[in-house]
Amino acid sequence: MSVLIETTVGDLVVDLFVKQRPKCCTNFLKLCKIKYYNLNQFHSIEQNYIAQTGDPTGTGRGGDSVFGLLFGEQARYFEPETVPKFRHNRKGLVSMVNNGSGMAGSQFFITLADENLDFLDDKHIIFGQVTEGVETIDALNAQLCDDNNRPFKDIRISHTIILDDPFEDPPRLPIPSRSPSPTMDLLITGQIALDQEEARANAQMLELLNDIHHADEKPPDNVLFVCKLNPVTQDDDLEIIFSRFGAIECCEVIRDKRTGASLQYAFIEFKNPKDCESAYLKMDNVLIDDRRIHVDFSQSVAKNFQWKKQVYGDEKPRKTMKGDKGNRRDRPRDDRRDRDRDSRRRRSRSKSPKRRHSPDRRRRSKSPPRRHRDRPRSPPSKYRRRGSPARRSPSPHRRRR
Repeated sequence: MSVLIETTVGDLVVDLFVKQRPKCCTNFLKLCKIKYYNLNQFHSIEQNYIAQTGDPTGTGRGGDSVFGLLFGEQARYFEPETVPKFRHNRKGLVSMVNNGSGMAGSQFFITLADENLDFLDDKHIIFGQVTEGVETIDALNAQLCDDNNRPFKDIRISHTIILDDPFEDPPRLPIPSRSPSPTMDLLITGQIALDQEEARANAQMLELLNDIHHADEKPPDNVLFVCKLNPVTQDDDLEIIFSRFGAIECCEVIRDKRTGASLQYAFIEFKNPKDCESAYLKMDNVLIDDRRIHVDFSQSVAKNFQWKKQVYGDEKPRKTMKGDKGNRRDRPRDDRRDRDRDSRRRRSRSKSPKRRHSPDRRRRSKSPPRRHRDRPRSPPSKYRRRGSPARRSPSPHRRRR
């Protein structure tokens, strides 16, 4: 007796209290069965309190019970069970929303905290508990909302899947053959679409990390990414194979810089994007050199700044005068490395070569020679006689007769 609720922020598995709340569970299960909750918004989220949904209009004032859909406007709301009483004392409880007169329709809410929920007792009827998807509840609780508790992001119920239904279907229940398609009114809501917001946030994060130059960059539509290549496959081989789809500007197998070994993937740039699309449709999973290759459109934007320089916005290329070397940082890294290496070589050539000594010679040079240690020294001045000249020690280099 459970239902899987798929939302745009994650999945929830709800176990229903079918013995204690049979009428509420019947209403909820049959509404899920006719896809009534599909594409419904979470129109109200109060942090550390509740997340409310179940209104197809998204205003918080709509929604009919399954009995109203079967028997008309007079049965739009139904009276839920109030005995036995349950208390809102933990996170993940699912309750029907009271319309103000003790009646319930299609709207329900999920508690987002474990405390400060006493206000909900004796007003709203608990009929289920979320058993799987606590991270989805935390994601709902972390959403930013306006002053009316309406989230800025467009969060919806994608699908509802009944895992176990112990109740029989009432007669004339309109069970659709497929999920309903979204209408234009559902798509134009004035809120931020979740997928677009995530993609934009990821692009801005890559821009902050300097992985891309601009968040609005798009990969080229005429470059293919080929992987799972055989290490023996060469650039010319791929160019010959893929050239039957159209003219190729560049074909490069990426290799290791030190060893030159193939990294088993390549980039192929076509002159015409239509030829690139044809190669993508026909060359995926093709056998080349005993390997099944995988072909996809390139998602790299490095080509915009390595193979072909492009200027964005107010950026202007720096002009250098004749004889001006420019800023050292403006030069390519390989050029700077080569020039620094050449300058070190020129400085090393200008210096005289160092004298190399044998290990024994270096070991003897640490202490002064013996003849320097044993030569006689003149006495201190206070022990010399007044008027007597200072005694000079014989030079060790003077030849003795």
